[in-house]
Amino acid sequence: MNTSFEYFPPKTDKGKENLVDLTKRLSYLSPEYFSVTYGAGGSTRKGTLDTCISIKNLGQKACPHLSGIGSSKGVIKEILNEFKDHGLTKIVALRGDLPSGIGGFGDFPYALDLIKFIKETHGSFSIEVAAYPEVHPDAESENTDFKNFLNKVDAGADGAITQFFFEEDSYFKFMEKCEKEKVTIPIIPGIMPIHDFEALVRMAKNCSANVPMWLKEGMQKYSNNEDRFMYGVEVITKLCQKLLHFGAPGIHFYTVNREEPTSSIIKNLETK
Repeated sequence: MNTSFEYFPPKTDKGKENLVDLTKRLSYLSPEYFSVTYGAGGSTRKGTLDTCISIKNLGQKACPHLSGIGSSKGVIKEILNEFKDHGLTKIVALRGDLPSGIGGFGDFPYALDLIKFIKETHGSFSIEVAAYPEVHPDAESENTDFKNFLNKVDAGADGAITQFFFEEDSYFKFMEKCEKEKVTIPIIPGIMPIHDFEALVRMAKNCSANVPMWLKEGMQKYSNNEDRFMYGVEVITKLCQKLLHFGAPGIHFYTVNREEPTSSIIKNLETK
């Protein structure tokens, strides 16, 4: 089973130490790579690169995220050169969120613009893009959102990672649309293990990911943390099993810089 793990750059020295320890533990699960997010407007530029270097120093493959919104071509070119200099060969190319206080979109108002620029200036990078089975929150419609995805594929995306979802039909329907349009790049489902359910619901609302009523009701049945944890692990294990059985080429786990419950879910998948 192909897996990959997503981190965000830690802000403190203790956080950096913890992430080194976490990477060592998760490395035993043989991930394809670890990806590292990129803050709005480049706010984590150094942190993203430093975290990737730390992962590489542990003998693992690191994949930085890069968002273009609010940036100039000059800045993005500098960052791409930094990635190249440190032997980073895969990038997750995103539009990104516009940070507060910045008035313009810069040279890259859309992920498509960033992808084209990377292909033109640094063609050796492998590019992963975002896919939205339940539609991007800023999209005009489902059709325009899917057309935007197809444009990213046509521009040279080598693969895609989806926004998280909790019902397998979201992925199945998206893949059916891709099949009709003869999309051949691997589209990896992005999966959010249930760490803190209340925080998860807030996060899902911000990115238009549906948290189904059956999941909310299921969580409400359990009052103690251990039971809620076990229920969450079981729900996500079953979701992953269905996706892999369908033919998903792997699973990308949004770890939130934690070992659990990602580790338990993968162990479940390996034994079932």
